This record gives sequence, structure tokens and C-alpha cells, in this order.
Amino acid sequence: MEGPGLDEQELIVRSRNGDTRAFEQLVRLHQGIAIRVAYLVTRDPHDAEDVTQDAFVKAYRSLARFRLDSPFRPWLLAIVRNVALNRIRSRKRRDRLTVRVATDAAVGDTAPSPEAAAIAQDQHNRLLAAIDELPDRYREVISHRYLLDLSEKETSAILRIPAGTVKSRTARGLDRLRSSFDDSGNDPT
Repeated sequence: MEGPGLDEQELIVRSRNGDTRAFEQLVRLHQGIAIRVAYLVTRDPHDAEDVTQDAFVKAYRSLARFRLDSPFRPWLLAIVRNVALNRIRSRKRRDRLTVRVATDAAVGDTAPSPEAAAIAQDQHNRLLAAIDELPDRYREVISHRYLLDLSEKETSAILRIPAGTVKSRTARGLDRLRSSFDDSGNDPT
């Protein structure tokens, strides 16, 4: 079997030729991050699932226009983001932003004490609330870079902004986060 990039490219080619099983494999490869991107935009788990399904249908129909020399994941996630933004625009709703990101299990042999877990969860919630308070342009890049763990290049492609803009917005967003924690006397870590 060849490397992951070649396998994915083969799946794309087969999907273009009508192989729905190949497209199902692409869906399985990218479904998790697609749902997380949709959730970051919609802030609703049910909408995120619906948006993800709609985006995969749209991607399937658009595969003929996909450039095989381009990375698939940023292309797909840009579609997910656009479908999510369109859903929000069509409903004209502006809910308060809340991000629910599953906290990774603690690494190590022992589980944290209930007190340590409660403190960690509280800090995590305060950090997410602070991210929610950022202007959209900073919140998006911070969310993509740190909550989704995407590269600058992937974030640039998904948000359709230059890599330099991703870098500067990341720096400014992090500065604002630091300031919000300095002003409140809280430590985000």
C-alpha cells in the first residue's frame, strides 16, 4: 500500500468516476474534523452534523472541479465552512458563541483528583469563553490553529485569507487573550 496522500488521491479519482465506496472512505477520513469546523461556525451540534452532511454532498458534486494537485482537506473544510456560514446567514441568527471542545484525557498512569479535574475544567471553560469574546477575525484563526490543531497553511486555505494574515491575526488574538486574563487576574493555564 502506498503513502496516505497517494491513497487519498486514488480515492478522489475513484470517487470522480462514480465509486461511492471510495467517497465513503473519504468521508470517514475527514468527518471528524469537518464536524468540528461546522461546530465552530454554527455553535450547535445538530446544525454541525447537518452542515457536515450537506457539505459532503456538495463536495461530492464538486469533485470534478477539484484540482488533484491541491490538498483535499483544506478544500473540503472550506466547503464545510461556507455551508455553515450560509446556514447562519439564512436563519439570521446571532446566538451567543459557545465552544464545546472535548477535553483530552489526561496523559499518564493516574487520573487527576476530582479537585484537579474541576480546576482544569474551570480553566478550560474560562479560556473558551475568552475565545468566544474575541472578534470573529481573531476567534476564527485561534479556533482553527489551536482548537482544531490546523497548520497556518490549512487555516489560510480554509478561511481564504493569506498566510501572513493568519499569522498576524493569531498573534493579535493571542495578545487579546493574554490581556483578558491579565485584566481579570486569571491565568489561562
